[in-house]
Amino acid sequence: MTSDPISFDLYHPRPLLVVISGPSGVGKDSVLMALKKRQTALHFVVTATTRPPRPDERDGIDYFFVSLEEFERMIAEDELLEYAVVYNQYKGIPKAQIRAAFESGKDVILRVDVQGAARLRTLYPEAVLIFLIPTSQQEWLERLKNRNTETPENLFLRLQTARHELDCLPMFDYIVLNAHDQLEQAVDTIIAIINAEHHRVCHRQIQV
Repeated sequence: MTSDPISFDLYHPRPLLVVISGPSGVGKDSVLMALKKRQTALHFVVTATTRPPRPDERDGIDYFFVSLEEFERMIAEDELLEYAVVYNQYKGIPKAQIRAAFESGKDVILRVDVQGAARLRTLYPEAVLIFLIPTSQQEWLERLKNRNTETPENLFLRLQTARHELDCLPMFDYIVLNAHDQLEQAVDTIIAIINAEHHRVCHRQIQV
């Protein structure tokens, strides 16, 4: 008498919605750029915003820079995964990109502020939320100053905002240190998190 064969065809990971967040100036953009250079099978969502572009930013690559009227149309027609007002400017995530990526089997990477991450946690509890932190407050302030885009008033506002954002840390799944001159280590950690998530027995399931 022979027993039925055992099937080991059990590894069927589902695409993940990975949210990378943290205080302004913590290096979210740098982390995403380094992730892209690794040429991993990830889809990086481009956020829409009503703020004007900085000198080194490109429309459609860094952000979709849209008018207030166009953004309000996208809200009215439910074309955004989530949106928020950040420093008196709109930011939002178009749904179409995420749906297309999921259909192709790719994980989706979102870079959002902490306010946006909180909304995504409510809308999509199965998303993977990662919080980036600098080594210290002094290091973080130096990064903001080196951007040469902040007035003293804006620096004070961002410092106050960051204090409130740290209170949101418990809603995140992971915390990753993005220390000065250690960008690649932060990227290694994020990739390790994604790999570990794909090896869970019970996969996260996201419907957009």
